[in-house]
Formats: sequence, structure tokens, C-alpha cells
Amino acid sequence: MTYDIIIIGGGIVGLATGLKIKQKNSSLTVAILDKEDEVAKHQTGNNSGVIHSGLYYKPGSLKAVNCINGYHQLVNFCKEEGIPFELTGKVVVATKKEQLSILNGLYDRALQNGLVGTKKISLDELKEYEPYCAGVAAIHVPQTGIVDYKVVAQRYASKFEELGGEIFLQKTVKGIKTLNGISYVQTQHQEFAGKLIVNCAGLYSDKIAQMTQDEPLDVKIIPFRGEYYKIKQEREYLVKNLIYPVPDPNFPFLGVHFTRMKKGGVEAGPNAVLAFKREGYTRFAVNIKELSETLTWPGFQKVAAKYWKTGMGELYRSFSKAAFTAALQELIPDIQESDLVDGGAGVRAQACDKTGGLLDDFCIRENEKAINVLNAPSPAATSSLSIGDSVSDLVLKRF
Repeated sequence: MTYDIIIIGGGIVGLATGLKIKQKNSSLTVAILDKEDEVAKHQTGNNSGVIHSGLYYKPGSLKAVNCINGYHQLVNFCKEEGIPFELTGKVVVATKKEQLSILNGLYDRALQNGLVGTKKISLDELKEYEPYCAGVAAIHVPQTGIVDYKVVAQRYASKFEELGGEIFLQKTVKGIKTLNGISYVQTQHQEFAGKLIVNCAGLYSDKIAQMTQDEPLDVKIIPFRGEYYKIKQEREYLVKNLIYPVPDPNFPFLGVHFTRMKKGGVEAGPNAVLAFKREGYTRFAVNIKELSETLTWPGFQKVAAKYWKTGMGELYRSFSKAAFTAALQELIPDIQESDLVDGGAGVRAQACDKTGGLLDDFCIRENEKAINVLNAPSPAATSSLSIGDSVSDLVLKRF
């Protein structure tokens, strides 16, 4: 069978894209391929479950537009489907006076992005929201929430299949050949034919994109592992909802923070360290070929030269629980090393160009054979239905 569309990647973005295509044109035949034995196994399944508000993103950027639109679509979807979620709100806290200008910039950005109800709060008000939190200034963002994205992704999958879409698991893509306008996707045991490829492969999106074009790709996925601790159950009272620091504006990570999770428990983290393989969820997981590709990429070398101090600090925190605890104590002074137990880890697929730019915005590129989603890290889960809208519109123009 020749499908109209083959989507490579069964994470939350690939599933949302398939669902949107079938909702908009049910006559199109769509197959989703994933190499794992279940959907949503990697970035989606290792997500801490925050429904992002759109606070951090440059007004008008793809991240801002898709996050805000995606936020509303996601909340409505959860309501319609009976998926448990909470709009908890969050505080963003400056712990040093030199962070005040950045905090004020975030507040202005919140207003520009239409986050009604975001407000600057006094330190007394901060104590009302988070009694154990310390800082010199803070803002409160009411739109932030929590959900289990694996549950969301599984519901996308079931609705996609109800509309006639097909999902094929344990199908690792080995190559793509095109003949007479049809792309033949080769997996380890089976070949799939499709008129159009949609690449939502996350950590391997650059590899799949390269299979769809002859000229060398000018971006590479750099895997960054985010490691979490969990707070012991008897000390979870230290965190009511979500507590974030003021982020470093030059680095595309939000810093260690506290997150109450919908599936239970409170996470503390993550840090952001280079992973030594694309699916390297532990410190000692290494793939020599993938690590070599990262280290020899000209863009990564420039990133490393520019941010080596930040990187060494993150690496030190990875191996030192005391250092990790010290970073958390800036927000909650009462937290102790003994309060923390090992949590999970996720790996962020961060696109990096040759000039050393860590792509800050979502990146979607088209060629004759494919639509490639090349950079969709956080807040892609929140934004998934909106990204699915955008990609499905590009798809429908071809049919």
C-alpha cells in the first residue's frame, strides 16, 4: 500500500500532527512509524508534565504563537477527553538583585504575549503562594499547569486510529529512497511507501531529514540530558505548586526548579548536561559514534567555547548532590540533601547550527519529499496541537 503521508516519530508532536491531518481530511491515508514498542517513549515520556504558559518566548516567535495557541487547545482537549490536569499557576523568583532587570523583562513579555493575570508580587504574597520560597522579587503566572503528557499522547494515538490512521511500532527507519515521486521508507523488516514524509523524529530528526535531501544538513541535534531529583514524600510540603528561577537569557534552559507533578510527587531539577548518546538517560551511557558526531560538529565546538563555564557547572552538579542541593537552596533554603532521592532523566533534542547557534525557536523545513520538524524541544508538548495544526496545513497544501 502507498500511503498519502508517512509520519516518522510517534512522540507527542508526530501523534498530534497525524491526528490533525485526519481531522482535517479523513480521506488521506496516514501511517505513523516509531522504532519503540510504545508511543511517546522519549522526550514526551520523560517530560515533567508542565503546561507552559508562553511566558519566556519572544513575542511573535513560533514558540510564543504555538505555545499560547497550544495551551488553549491542550486545556480544551483535556476537558473534552476527561484527562486529569490542573492549572496551578507558578512563581518565577529572582534570588539576586542583578536578576531584577531580567525578571522585569519576563513580566513585560508576559503582557505582550497576552498572559492576562500575570502580576508582580510582594515577598509577603510570595509566601502566600509558596511559604518556604525565598527571593528578592517575584512574579506569579496563573496560566501554568500540570498534566501527564504520556496520557495525552496515548489519547492522541487512540483518536488518530479511530479516524483510520495506522501506527506501526518497532519500525526503525534505515533509509529513504525516492522513485517517481514516491518515497520508500526502509525499516529493519518492512518497507513503507508514501507520497509525503513528515519527520517528527525528535532526537533523530536531523538524521531523518538528511535521508530526504542530497545536500548536507546545516543543523545537528545535540542531546542534553536533564537530571531530576524527587523530594521525599514527607518533605513535599515544601513545594505547593511550581517554583522557577529567573533563567539565563543566553542559554535555552530554565535552570533547576520545583515541579509538582500530576502523576504524583515533586521533582527538583533539571540540570542540563551534554548526553554522550542521543538516548543517554544515565551519566555513563555512551555511544562513541554519536558522541564523536557531537564533538566534531563546528557549531557545538563554538557553543562549548562560549559556554564552557556554564557547562562545567552543570556537569559538576550532575556528579555532586551537594552542589545540586545548593542550587535548589537559592529558591528554598530549607531543602536539604537528605530530602532528595534520585528521580528520572530526560534528553532534550536541541538543534545547533554550524555557527554555534542553539536554535531558540521551533524549526520546520520543507523540501520536495518531506516536511521536517527539526527543532521542537520544550514547550513542544504544550504546543503539540498547535504544531500539529501548522504542520498539517503544510501537508494539506500538497494534496
